[in-house]
Amino acid sequence: MYKSVTDVIPTDDYKLILSFGKREKRIFDAAPILKFGRFVELRDLNAFKKVHISFDAVEWENGLDLDPEYLYEKSVRIKKNPVV
Repeated sequence: MYKSVTDVIPTDDYKLILSFGKREKRIFDAAPILKFGRFVELRDLNAFKKVHISFDAVEWENGLDLDPEYLYEKSVRIKKNPVV
């Protein structure tokens, strides 16, 4: 099934909190890719935080983007807090 990103929130430690549809939230650690190619431009935290949704992927102001299938595969599901 094709997944699309519906929301993205950048963090101060180079992670992206992603929503896939209305029900699934995942976290993607972008730090490992920030040492390759033009992704080094995103080491500037201000540039990294200028991420937005473009169609169903995430994109930065410098034109770099990440495919939703890649993001889904490389991210970890955020578990809901258990009810106590």
